[in-house]
Amino acid sequence: MPESAFAAWRVRIEAVLERALPLPEHSPRRLHGAMRHAVLDGGKRMRPLLVYAAGTAFGASETVLDAPAAAVELIHAYSLVHDDLPAMDDDSLRRGKPTVHVAFDEATAILAGDALQSLAFELLADAPVNDARRVAMLRELAIAAGAAGMCGGQALDIDATGNAATMAVPELQRLHALKTGALLRASVRLGALAAGVEADTLQRLDRFADALGLGFQIRDDLLDVEGDSAALGKTAGKDAAQDKATFPALIGLAASRARLDELAVVMREALAPFGDAAARLDALGHRAIDRSH
Repeated sequence: MPESAFAAWRVRIEAVLERALPLPEHSPRRLHGAMRHAVLDGGKRMRPLLVYAAGTAFGASETVLDAPAAAVELIHAYSLVHDDLPAMDDDSLRRGKPTVHVAFDEATAILAGDALQSLAFELLADAPVNDARRVAMLRELAIAAGAAGMCGGQALDIDATGNAATMAVPELQRLHALKTGALLRASVRLGALAAGVEADTLQRLDRFADALGLGFQIRDDLLDVEGDSAALGKTAGKDAAQDKATFPALIGLAASRARLDELAVVMREALAPFGDAAARLDALGHRAIDRSH
């Protein structure tokens, strides 16, 4: 069953991350403590799960997938640390606990995010795969994290904040595809690249991942409207308070839910040729659009 695999993979990735992060008793202690605060004891681990699900579907071992799974989670954690800073979203709650700049201080939070990003590429550079696959994975994660991916999407999000009414739906989709979708897509691709899949398989997985990424963000948008801070583990209602561009703001709640249904069909059709091998990817796709936090 997918759930038992997911539970085992969560335990596995926690152990991998614990080993990868610097020990808190080693100097500089404040920085190391902030890095561990940002990464451990929280989070859905959706991105590592996607790495494991995609990789094992096509024959990669969990041992081979540990490095890319940890790397993508470290990039995600760094992005959250910086996203929560006063200069960005200015948030005080993340994963049910104080954000890094609140628990420590702004300077330490910036350094912790930088260090987590560097550690991600260090781990991936040591992945136990051949050189060609290692370079392909490094390139994939670098693109997803940079101006053509997550950072570019964050820049678009900053530009759109306070101007939500002027944004068109295609522009919002591009923002989400970069800010949220790029790293989720990279997660699927990292697993597939570690397994050495063919180009046509990778293209089909891209269609699945692109739909999943957009669905994940639409569900986030809906939860910000309909959820509460205790359940979400982060501050609810901030999108509307900051006049952020979201799908509920642009097309309404009912149309946003309908869009999720459409994306579910796209995901299912993209994975159909892989049969039972893709069952865990399919389950993660549904989880992305059905989750309650």
